[in-house]
Amino acid sequence: MPWQEVSIMDQRVEFVALMRAAGANRSELCRRFGVSSKTGYKWLGRAAQGSEDWSADRSRRPHESPRRSEAALEAAVLRMRDRHPIWGARKIRRRLEDDGLMMPAASTVHAILVRHGRIIPPVRAAAHCRFEHPAPNLLWQMDFKGRFALPDRRWCHPLTMVDDHSRYALCLQACSNEQGTTVRDHLEQTFRRYGLPDAILVDNGSPWGDGPAQGWTKLGVWLLKLGVEILHSRPYHPQTRGKNERFHRTLKAEVLAMEILRSFAEVQAAFDRWRSIYNHKRPHQALGLEVPASRYRPSPRSMPSKLPEPEYQTGDVLRTVGATKGYISFRGQSRRVPDAFQGERVAVRPLESDGHYGIFFGARQIASFDLRDAAQESLT
Repeated sequence: MPWQEVSIMDQRVEFVALMRAAGANRSELCRRFGVSSKTGYKWLGRAAQGSEDWSADRSRRPHESPRRSEAALEAAVLRMRDRHPIWGARKIRRRLEDDGLMMPAASTVHAILVRHGRIIPPVRAAAHCRFEHPAPNLLWQMDFKGRFALPDRRWCHPLTMVDDHSRYALCLQACSNEQGTTVRDHLEQTFRRYGLPDAILVDNGSPWGDGPAQGWTKLGVWLLKLGVEILHSRPYHPQTRGKNERFHRTLKAEVLAMEILRSFAEVQAAFDRWRSIYNHKRPHQALGLEVPASRYRPSPRSMPSKLPEPEYQTGDVLRTVGATKGYISFRGQSRRVPDAFQGERVAVRPLESDGHYGIFFGARQIASFDLRDAAQESLT
């Protein structure tokens, strides 16, 4: 599809940033964004000219001279603060430097904010050790931020996806529910834009699954077919998904607490604007005040046009899970399989211990049983 009507300039900024990433497959990116190679290279060329407003459809004033008077410098700092009321001195200084201004020390910027009454005392969480994966797309973190009510009393459920390595916000969607089909629709759109990750970290509970005993859902089976591992965080340990939780706090402070949003359309428009700022303009303290886009590149694994089916080895004993109940028949006995695999083809393979068998969906073991105990039904 061509450029979407909403936030077209933001899409161009994101497209060019991804085109510039090291090792980018530019032809594949043009396909994912739904533009011709000619159009893609046109915007890449315009961005290379260095104009701040290169992504706009009409020409605008050139960027102001970096040689400013003290009063003009203070005005630039205050304008940036007013645009982003939660940003501190270091973020503002870095952003204005990226715009080509000669900036004083962060302490001077802080003094300007204090002098003009723009500083809000920060509330800092206790420091803890950070861990991040060494490259983009090895792990995404996905969750729903706490719902909030719109003026018409409908609930809005923000769905968020963040790349673990770069903190790049891949999806920020205003949803009307938290159902698995809704998540899958937005995952599919995100996969078509950015490619497939190796794994996704999620919470426990609907629509992700309920931990080891009932860990599989239809959504998880769909991801398994795509070769995407679904990982569950430790129960009652939100710090396991720390980057996503931190993203939620920033979203609340910089968007939800700053605007009165009356409809899903207004919420989504605000989300689209802010996601572009967050990825491409907002300096991130955990990244050394770089922006997330500086560390992100799309996955080389493209979303397939047809959902793959699991492959099995010659000699595997194959069974089809019941369409209404999660059982298969093996040697005259019914064996339990997670309900999410109803209607799917599975294989029964012997395990190392005598009499123990595993039930596999492709290469993944999803259940096990012991022939010596006819009553045993064990899920893994």
